[in-house]
Amino acid sequence: MTETTGTAGDPPYLRIVAAIRRRIADGELAPGDRVPSTRQIAGEWGVALATATKALTTLRLEGLVEARPRIGTIVAGTAPAAPTRRRPSPAPDPERELSFDRIVRTAIEIADAEGLSALSMRGVAARLGVAAMSTYRYVPSKEDLVLHMADAAFGEKSYRADAPEDWRMRIELGARTLWSLYRKHPWLAQLGSLTRPLLVPNLMVHGEWVLGALDGHGLDPTTLFDIHVLLYSHVQGLAVHLEREAHAEAATGQSDDQWMDSRAPALQELVESGRFPTFTKVVGAFEDGYDLRLDALFEFGLKALLDGLTSIVEGQEAVT
Repeated sequence: MTETTGTAGDPPYLRIVAAIRRRIADGELAPGDRVPSTRQIAGEWGVALATATKALTTLRLEGLVEARPRIGTIVAGTAPAAPTRRRPSPAPDPERELSFDRIVRTAIEIADAEGLSALSMRGVAARLGVAAMSTYRYVPSKEDLVLHMADAAFGEKSYRADAPEDWRMRIELGARTLWSLYRKHPWLAQLGSLTRPLLVPNLMVHGEWVLGALDGHGLDPTTLFDIHVLLYSHVQGLAVHLEREAHAEAATGQSDDQWMDSRAPALQELVESGRFPTFTKVVGAFEDGYDLRLDALFEFGLKALLDGLTSIVEGQEAVT
């Protein structure tokens, strides 16, 4: 249990707000520093996640903190010299301003900043400043909310009518567009799988784009769809690691480089065992170690796939 400031009669979330506000004013938390997450607040103050979310929402509305995708909630701008509690009058009624779009967008903000595991219907309601059950009037369950979030996120980008006609250029555009959406919303790649696909309209827009690029080249339906699935699996399969990377860093407190450094003895043991000569030769040839760059790997894999598919796509076209 940490220090509390404010009056004893204040609700728990206001006492948490006052304590974090004081840390910011005292310089203990400087602009750009991460503030405690909802789970950290819940553990430190012994409150529910909804209460912790409401505290962070209040600080955000005061302009003291802001949510940054894949980083979390940080101190915004310059902290005020002295903490003040502003009570706007007349205050807007959150219940009257509640809407389906606001619920979905708020849920996306939470997932972007803290990961899909931090999302809950109660937490969304708390951030919106409404009663816990209010959101259920618009979305019946968390599962439905996640589907609507995915549809909204995939719908943030589409394709122009005057896009290139060349099949390869169209697929490159489609793959990079999809990759950019996974980059912006890493949690998206955790939804669905190749065997149980995510069936939302705005993801189908990207699938339709790739299928349209391949159609008309003499491919039989199974081959055409196999290529589509293969290309999607390349994008989504790499994107899965974006969210896992963030989760691993949060769980261990180590960056990828720090984690690898801590595993140096195990790596050295494998190298010195003599059982893996090719691995030893390749690893030993790196001047500064191997840097796993997902963006570069995405581009490398996309080019390799398209190079290999060219003879299939264009060869069939030549036959017909």
